[in-house]
Amino acid sequence: MPRERLSMRKIHEVLRLKWECGLSNRAVAHSCSISHSTVREYLRRAEEVGLSWPLPKSLGEDDLFRLLFPKRPRSSSRVIPLPDWNQVHVELRRKSVTLRLLWFEYREAHPDGYEYSQFCALYRQWAKCLNPSMRMRHKAGEKLFVDYAGQTVPVVNPATGEIRQAQIFVATLGASNYTYAEAQWSQDLPNWIGGHVRAFSFFGGVPEILIPDNLKAGVKNPCRYEPDINPTYHDLAQHYGTVVLPARVRKPKDKAKVEVGVQVVERWILARLRNRKFFSLVDLNRAIRNLLDDLNLRTMEHLGKSRSELFEALDQPALRPLPGLPYEFAIWKKARVHIDYHIEFDKHYYSVPYTLTRKEVFVRATERTVEVFYKNQRVASHPRSRDRGRFSTIPDHMSPAHRKYSEWSPDRFMRWAEKIGPNTAQLVEAVLASRRHPQQAYRSCLGILHLGKRYTDERLEAACRRALPSGIRSYKGIKNILDTKLDQLQPEEPTTAALTTHANIRGQSYYS
Repeated sequence: MPRERLSMRKIHEVLRLKWECGLSNRAVAHSCSISHSTVREYLRRAEEVGLSWPLPKSLGEDDLFRLLFPKRPRSSSRVIPLPDWNQVHVELRRKSVTLRLLWFEYREAHPDGYEYSQFCALYRQWAKCLNPSMRMRHKAGEKLFVDYAGQTVPVVNPATGEIRQAQIFVATLGASNYTYAEAQWSQDLPNWIGGHVRAFSFFGGVPEILIPDNLKAGVKNPCRYEPDINPTYHDLAQHYGTVVLPARVRKPKDKAKVEVGVQVVERWILARLRNRKFFSLVDLNRAIRNLLDDLNLRTMEHLGKSRSELFEALDQPALRPLPGLPYEFAIWKKARVHIDYHIEFDKHYYSVPYTLTRKEVFVRATERTVEVFYKNQRVASHPRSRDRGRFSTIPDHMSPAHRKYSEWSPDRFMRWAEKIGPNTAQLVEAVLASRRHPQQAYRSCLGILHLGKRYTDERLEAACRRALPSGIRSYKGIKNILDTKLDQLQPEEPTTAALTTHANIRGQSYYS
């Protein structure tokens, strides 16, 4: 028997047992195998429609059920207001804004609107129509995605006709999709850093996070958990108060925003320049900048607003202010302090405190300065010099034993030696030239010249005359000559006559 037919039979039986037999509600429930609350509900409905026992003979079971359980008429006039999903999507990019907060504001404006669960479900269904980059909710001022476009632009050298391919640097803000692009000659470190500096200037502020691809200029050693950031790139991030979080290797969704940004730049800028010839990088960047403004002012179909509008509403107020001075490009490298407490950079030698001898330090060099860091502390700073093989020495860096020689110089030693004699001057010049650093020869030169006070200048000049042909270039060698009085012996002159009369010497006439 159908369940509905069985229910109608029980309703009739409940009314009979209650009104005809006078049983209690619990007794009726036990007899009909239903709950006493159901009995009470049936009786209440019967009284509301004015039924009594016995029931009218014309009232069949179906009529009884319809009388007790009438169908409610559906109201077709109620229209639930639909939220502006574009505005909801944009608002979600603001800091601390959530779907629950937006639903609460929606219900304040429309008290008979959707409940929270339906509100969220309808938004997610709407968001599926967006492309992946727009679907991700990036907070205002939070992320800047940076990369190079795969497409290049040819630039012709007007003098030689040589064609060189220019690389396109692209930076896209996460919340507004506001985009910056420029042409560069290569993807090396100076261009990579320079592109960031100019992008920050274009945006007028700094985001919280930089998300590059694993480009060598930005990431030395890609790693999913602890990527090794290039020291210069890390230095740039510290200068601007931001942080670098590279995209994971082989995870394109991590950089979907910049991938779409690159695609947009290629379609709306590079494609429009395909039939133009450029003869300098300046001309190419000028053309890119004009089309870039047009790109950012173009209305995005899914959001109904332009990148510029979203940038002014979202990212621009949330960006951190630019520092007082732009970042100055700096090269970082490791160096080991030599035994003469100097480090080498670009073939020039810069002093550090003598206590760091043989220690490993980091060198930071800009166009104007060279700084040395040990355990993240700056220990030396010098003006950068382009003189190769020369020294930049700060007296305070010298050990106490060496400071008394700080006023000495090669010219001073040469002037002293020339007063003694030409052979002494020639020997001192040879000693200075025999050392990698002239300072390393100062002690030897000083000891040799002091021998003149002990043995007289005449004997020192004679000792130097004997030492030069023998290749002696040390203090001990000159002192041994003086101690053994070899300087007082006449040098042996070779005789050519004895050679020409030897039996085994053919002589000059043999070949004539």
